Amino acid sequence: MDQRKEEVTRRPLYVYDLPVDILTTLTRKDDSESEPQEIIEPRTSTKEPSSDSRTGSVVGSKSCSLCGVTFYTVEDQRSHVRSDLHGYNLKQKIKGANPVSEGDFEKLIGELDESLSGSDSSDSEDEDEGDARKETTLSALLKKQAAISSANIENADDFEPKKRKRGSGKPPLFWFTTSTLPSNTYLGIYWSIFTNSEQQDDTKLLDIIKNKQLAPKPQAKVPVGSNNGVPLPEAYKDPHMFLCMIGGGHFAAMVVSLTPKQTKSAQTGPLTREATVLAHKTFHRYTTRRKQGGAQSANDAAKGAAHSAGSSLRRYNEQALTDEVRLLLQEWKGMIDTSELLFIRATGSTNRRTLFGPYDGQVLRQNDPRIRGFPFSTRRATQNELMRSFVELTRVQVMEVDEVAIAAAKLASEEAAKQAAVAKISKQSAPVMPKRSEEEETALHHTTQIQALIRRSKVPALLSYFSNNSLPPDFIFQPQDSQQNFHAPTPLHLAASQNSTPLVSGLLVKGGANPTLTNGDGKTAFDLAGDRSTRDAFRVARSELGESKWDWEAAHIPAALSRAEAEKRDAREKKEEAKKEEERRKAEEARLAEEGPKVVDGPLGKAAGRGRALALGQVQKTAQEKREEEARGLSPEMRMRLERERRARAAEARIRGT
Repeated sequence: MDQRKEEVTRRPLYVYDLPVDILTTLTRKDDSESEPQEIIEPRTSTKEPSSDSRTGSVVGSKSCSLCGVTFYTVEDQRSHVRSDLHGYNLKQKIKGANPVSEGDFEKLIGELDESLSGSDSSDSEDEDEGDARKETTLSALLKKQAAISSANIENADDFEPKKRKRGSGKPPLFWFTTSTLPSNTYLGIYWSIFTNSEQQDDTKLLDIIKNKQLAPKPQAKVPVGSNNGVPLPEAYKDPHMFLCMIGGGHFAAMVVSLTPKQTKSAQTGPLTREATVLAHKTFHRYTTRRKQGGAQSANDAAKGAAHSAGSSLRRYNEQALTDEVRLLLQEWKGMIDTSELLFIRATGSTNRRTLFGPYDGQVLRQNDPRIRGFPFSTRRATQNELMRSFVELTRVQVMEVDEVAIAAAKLASEEAAKQAAVAKISKQSAPVMPKRSEEEETALHHTTQIQALIRRSKVPALLSYFSNNSLPPDFIFQPQDSQQNFHAPTPLHLAASQNSTPLVSGLLVKGGANPTLTNGDGKTAFDLAGDRSTRDAFRVARSELGESKWDWEAAHIPAALSRAEAEKRDAREKKEEAKKEEERRKAEEARLAEEGPKVVDGPLGKAAGRGRALALGQVQKTAQEKREEEARGLSPEMRMRLERERRARAAEARIRGT
């Protein structure tokens, strides 16, 4: 089984020529099973995958979680990052909106005149042009959506909003399993290669796939007629397909036979070398405004006709390209009418008018049930891109799924969901703090204002605040259970704890504060005073207010003290402190006189060495010793730098001396 898987991954499978062992054991994967997102809606690579990349696990780095896209190679992932779809989904994520699929994105830009074609890596000038078109297409789409959103907001009162209809939701590929391959390996076939009648009954897909098998034929030269090399009817009597791309002045069309060729080497890939191209044609005209993007006709419709030489040339080329494309379609009418499917990419009204008209003798019609879009990202319209798209459409996609990793991820997701639910319940059951009433908010505001005035010792402002707001001088700070308010619950307590003598005196004498109130520890305001001056303020207030005003014993305030006595004692204490300071200064001077005179050791004399005296018995260092001490431990470079600085200072000193 592993050997068969290696053969399948090395030699891609062709939908119309499947091996017998796989065709007979092919079974439809049950849609009711739980499938990873990478299997339900994958995106295929834009290049031929290598054998090791096709069998890699989908749980890896080669995917875009934003767009829901999985890649087989790193090159495909890099190409997707530069695409318009990825850029648009990034804008959606920034705005907080959901990303869109590729089909929805194609519908969004359907009214824009510029194509979404990328650039070929072989032409650097075309790369710049493609980048400019890309940016212009994205900006035009975002501006259009912004304008529509604004219009909807303005007219919101005139109509009821409609719910956006969702698409069918069908994935671009059908997935199958086979007993010849491991159970975690799936085979995918694009839904778009089936006709409308075949799509109506998807229960018979296995029978339809078996009926689509074509026997290989020997390689033969395609017979062509004399009229412009168009193949003769016998060349396209077998099943064939028409592919067409147009955009940005580029047009490419191709008719490919679905019957595979017989080749000599069994190891040769059956797609890129066995596809029979019945006819192909490409056109290119300069129609887009270089470095600005957009077709000339679109610019004329928006801003009026320009009169430059470049605009005239672009108008002429647009008409010439239209005539060439319609003439080619008319010549290929026989092959197009007999094609099983028509894969067309034509973004923008100008490009769609070129193909679908209406005009006399038109070949393609929009209501043709055979018309399909490419279910994957495409680049610039070239023959190589058409062949790559044909290979991608008719190749069986092989994907190996790491079921263990997916099961672990699913288990982790379920666990995260449970934790989120528990957290939500805990949050709902958590106690909610009651909302403060208006009185509580007012009390908190007064507390903040009063405490700020006390900390700045604003006695008149504090008394005025009490008077203007009709507050008592013994206002209780809120909230009472806070640590600060528990220790100092009233203005008098806070003033005493900060040793503010003016505030204590003002609150007691002028404000009428009650000194007998206690804090949470049972202490009065006097108990919180930390110096003699503050405690004397309480005794002076007792003297001025009288013994009958308060219960001074309950307030723990000692005997009354008159203001004159308090001031006299303050003056006496200040005098004693000044005397002690004088004695200390004289003793210091005597000690310095006994030790000897001050010796200056600074390089600039007394100004530099002021206040730096040698200790008793210490010998002053010479200049040479000081220089050696400074240079000790320095590198040669640092010594040279120090010597240059020393010489520079010496030169400056000589200049100042002159």
